[in-house]
Amino acid sequence: MISIWSASTRRAGRRPAAPVTYGLIALCCAIFLIGPASGLSPTYGTGDDLLAAQRAYFRHWGVIPAELFEDSPRAALTPATALFVHGSWLHLLGNMLFLYVFGVMTEERMGRIEFTFFYLGCGCLALIGYAAAGAGSGYPLVGASGAISAVLGAFLFLFPGARVTSLLPFLLFLPLRFPAWVVLPFWAALQWLAAGQASIGPGVAYLAHLVGFALGFLYACTRFRGTAGPAVPITADPRDDRA
Repeated sequence: MISIWSASTRRAGRRPAAPVTYGLIALCCAIFLIGPASGLSPTYGTGDDLLAAQRAYFRHWGVIPAELFEDSPRAALTPATALFVHGSWLHLLGNMLFLYVFGVMTEERMGRIEFTFFYLGCGCLALIGYAAAGAGSGYPLVGASGAISAVLGAFLFLFPGARVTSLLPFLLFLPLRFPAWVVLPFWAALQWLAAGQASIGPGVAYLAHLVGFALGFLYACTRFRGTAGPAVPITADPRDDRA
């Protein structure tokens, strides 16, 4: 993702219970640590051997658009497996930070079971949408960005008045407070602009972000129309992420 707000939320003096969000974060971190992308496991070797292991790992578990729509049961499962695979430490930490910030309140609002299916369903559809747009690409796509973007979209509808204090690099990191209805559409606009300039290939999957964000917002709008939650204070600062 382009920007990350490292935030802490407070609601009536307590942190909402969110076992699914915490479980997803723990699972993604565990899978990353034991995989070749972390560089911590001696099983995969070093140097060229490690790079070869990483490429093979991403191709096995990631979504390859050119293979996804073929008659292959293994490829059909990759939109689900790719959600738990990350390409680098920055990629992992950025996505998990976003999930921690916005997932906790969204999960509490939806409920554990509904949030689980929402996260997985929107995440898979976001990856499929990206693959459909570049069906001839042979580059693997990995990461939870599509699912987390859906969480952002749902959060925008459910908590539009939540205050976000952001430190913006182009404003010399001055802390400025904006409601979610300003911050999150601004983030989506950045994804739109970047997607228009990006090609299908290695790099950030901006289109998957946009698809996920739209799906999350539309789902929340349909499911919770007339029942959006109250504004909740959020404190945040931006970082950078990849895919």
